[in-house]
Amino acid sequence: MTAPRTTPAARWPAVRPWLGTAARLGLAAVWLLAGASKVDDLAASGRAVNAYQILPYDVSTVVGAALPFVELALGVLLLVGLATRLTAGVSALLLVVFIAGIASAWARGLSIDCGCFGSGGQLAEGQAPSYLPEILRDLGFLVLAGFLLIWPRTPVSVDGWLTGEPVVEDEDE
Repeated sequence: MTAPRTTPAARWPAVRPWLGTAARLGLAAVWLLAGASKVDDLAASGRAVNAYQILPYDVSTVVGAALPFVELALGVLLLVGLATRLTAGVSALLLVVFIAGIASAWARGLSIDCGCFGSGGQLAEGQAPSYLPEILRDLGFLVLAGFLLIWPRTPVSVDGWLTGEPVVEDEDE
């Protein structure tokens, strides 16, 4: 006698929470690395934001100084799994802003480093920007945030501990 075969759709309720955990922890790592790479030099972060030539200089410096702390906060919230859907939504919004900024710089012919993981700003003479890989990378991160917007409940999370609800939903949900 052979064991009954299960379809991928039948396995989805058991696999989905663990994919969500991987998405949550992966996105947490991205935000923590991005924030940590900028928090030591807030002035450089401000210059990187200013290089996009979208915001006035004074606003760019404030945004650049605040951004590492926002990224670190998002990373910590995702790491522990607290307010996961809200944090994923803020992450998605921030990633859309980043993608639009990079696309705008590309379309306007600017030659800048995105500053996503430190330094940033104008590139040295002869250096070429890498806009397409940066946009594709951020689109991948946006997929992770989107997954968490749809399925925010994951194992080993403060959200799960606070609600006391099982992570695996019934098929009728």
